[in-house]
Amino acid sequence: MAAKKKAAPKKALTKSEILGALAEDTGLAKKDVASVFESLGGLIGKSLGRGGSGTFTVPGLLKVKTVKKPARKAQKNVPNPFKPGETMDVAAKPATTKVKVVPLKRLKDMV
Repeated sequence: MAAKKKAAPKKALTKSEILGALAEDTGLAKKDVASVFESLGGLIGKSLGRGGSGTFTVPGLLKVKTVKKPARKAQKNVPNPFKPGETMDVAAKPATTKVKVVPLKRLKDMV
């Protein structure tokens, strides 16, 4: 007899539901699964933080990387895109580092 597939949830899973489902699927204790996620978070933080490589890959699922956005100078008398004929001033913006998540092939194939 074939095993029955579980129905896909209609709403987003909570943290405890995710930990419970992973614990059930892997046979590990819920506490062990939580510690794996805690460790994974630490690894991602080290990889993306200062002195890290700037990228972290969850094999087969996704790639997390940092993208450096340069500073922008202030501009005066720029045409207002929302009110044609008027001009506006654009404030300066400092340089920032953004986090970008890119899905990999296996994740794209799931959808």
